[in-house]
Amino acid sequence: MLPTVAIVGRPNVGKSTLFNRLVGGRSALVADLPGMTRDRHYGVVRQGVRPFYLIDTGGFLPDADEGIDRAIALQTRIAIDEADAVLVVWDGREGLTTTDEAIVAYLRKSDRPVIYAVNKVDGRQQRDAVGEFYRLGVNEFFEISAEHRLGVDELLEAIEQILFADADEPNAGEPDAIGSEAPPETAEETAEETAEETIRIALVGRPNAGKSALINRLAGSDRAIVSEVPGTTRDPVDIELTHDGRKIVLVDTAGLRRRKNAGPEMEKLAGLWSLRRIEDADVSCLLIDSEAGLTIQDARIASWAIDAGRALVLVLSKADLIKRDSEKKRALRKEIDEKLNFAAHAPIVELSALTGQGVQKLLPTVLRVRERWSSRLPTAELNRFLEEIVAEHTPPSFRGRPVKLYYVTQAQARPPTFIVSTNHADGVPMAYRRYVANRLRERYDFDGTPIRLFFRQRKRSKRR
Repeated sequence: MLPTVAIVGRPNVGKSTLFNRLVGGRSALVADLPGMTRDRHYGVVRQGVRPFYLIDTGGFLPDADEGIDRAIALQTRIAIDEADAVLVVWDGREGLTTTDEAIVAYLRKSDRPVIYAVNKVDGRQQRDAVGEFYRLGVNEFFEISAEHRLGVDELLEAIEQILFADADEPNAGEPDAIGSEAPPETAEETAEETAEETIRIALVGRPNAGKSALINRLAGSDRAIVSEVPGTTRDPVDIELTHDGRKIVLVDTAGLRRRKNAGPEMEKLAGLWSLRRIEDADVSCLLIDSEAGLTIQDARIASWAIDAGRALVLVLSKADLIKRDSEKKRALRKEIDEKLNFAAHAPIVELSALTGQGVQKLLPTVLRVRERWSSRLPTAELNRFLEEIVAEHTPPSFRGRPVKLYYVTQAQARPPTFIVSTNHADGVPMAYRRYVANRLRERYDFDGTPIRLFFRQRKRSKRR
């Protein structure tokens, strides 16, 4: 499970703005259940740091004893108990209040590490006024503007340092050659997964896309309820099976509806839980109803899986209902190419759970993409690759100075995550980042898996 940070603060200090800034729209796990996710929104932060859960809470009034304020305070306390660290947000425009003091006093009684940030500091007037927050007895806080992203990167770095016990990167002077100061390889970088490891596969998609019928076909028995009524499955169902000696768990998640059509509250909760099961899986198989065609919700589910860093396979279900060479099938493929272009790396499997057509291709495809998702590349090989692509296409200069790429290392697998050390992280344009990422995908066949690529500015050692 990922570590968790709860955002806490009095009403209207900009907590939700900061949440949306850190999480991004596609990653947010949001439902409108009164007394739950209206006051606690969950998302995953992946912007240049190791991933972690983020909880957005309602305005916290610690001493509230009645009405909606009491309910919100209860939800905030639950979020604090869930969290590994707490991020307190203050309002730099309105200044220090007695409620801010009460929140700080409450958190001092908890055993959670606390990070403090003064939001809405986007002008000289606010910067001059933030000193009053030192009256709270806080030694350090961050001045940020969530709306304009000022100071947010520094805040993220501080959160990462608290959540993860990472070794410092090498801190010597700037080398001239690619790979000359790369960190040594470790046994972890080349370790292979064990054959006994269980592979978790989430079957996701809109209601009535054929998920339960497919899981029954794969399991060889009627383990899930199959019905023509959309939304039959509410609780995720885990089915264990073995394929080619590999242990597999299939998760039949509830159909993910658009929020405005979500129906009863239980279905909304089921949709939220299904999104969490995507996080817990290794591979997401997105079932697209071949007869009904592609929808906006299918694209959203695909983006959720990719943002969660999960391997992805596109499954065109009910393939028996459209002819192989029909105009409808060609139109569906074209629509997938256009609307799911961000998931172009995902392989496509056509099948029919009813007839069994194409079902035998699914698990081998899943195992293949899962292997690429779990793969690690030796540092020496990666730096030979980096040297080659830099020779082919040199990074553009930044502010009149050449941009140097010193070395690349794989920080983690699942998904493959790479860090490139450079002298100017801000000077690497998006087009060049895409160039490096695309070449990585081509060279090492990252079929079905997202890859993460970060450019980190190298810290220079202090010279006496």
